[in-house]
Amino acid sequence: MIKIDQAIIVEGKYDKIKLDSVIDGIILVTNGFRIFHDKEKLGLIRYYAKKTGIIILTDSDSAGRKIRGYIKGAVPEGKVMNVYIPDIFGKEKRKEKPSAEGKLGVEGIDTKVLLEAFRKAGITASSGGKRSDITKQTLFELGLSGGKCSSELRVKLQKKLGLPSLMSASALVDVLCTMTDSAGLEQMVKELKEENDAI
Repeated sequence: MIKIDQAIIVEGKYDKIKLDSVIDGIILVTNGFRIFHDKEKLGLIRYYAKKTGIIILTDSDSAGRKIRGYIKGAVPEGKVMNVYIPDIFGKEKRKEKPSAEGKLGVEGIDTKVLLEAFRKAGITASSGGKRSDITKQTLFELGLSGGKCSSELRVKLQKKLGLPSLMSASALVDVLCTMTDSAGLEQMVKELKEENDAI
């Protein structure tokens, strides 16, 4: 397993499952062409482009090229890197028949070939430290989820950090892990609560 600092953008959940088995890092799923209308996901991609840089890893078919082109055009600031998988013909195990163009997508590519594609793009393992200790439980303990005023507090935190206002708890955990640890988050929440009390 290699640690990658940049957020990786893939098309579908099976691509994410494949990458999760070899890469320790943030993986965002476009859900295919839904990214064209998903403002929240696009906001998150733009955030990561500025914060850590993003890596676009789509299938090598025309749909993958279209999604890659859209994301590149929709991210005006930050670092965008591309990883390209080779044209390998065949079909994924879970599918009854091959894709329209007959090429394997990210999920069907051999792990060694996938890691070689990252290496060719100049993306190597991070030398960074261990992953942050923030979890969904941390959000709950700090009053950012599961409480009466949790959503209000969460929106204030997201605004303070320059994050999109609509984010799932999982997405928020992933982003916070790139920024701080649980002690740092606890301090931020304490300051937010003090600001509110002062109003």
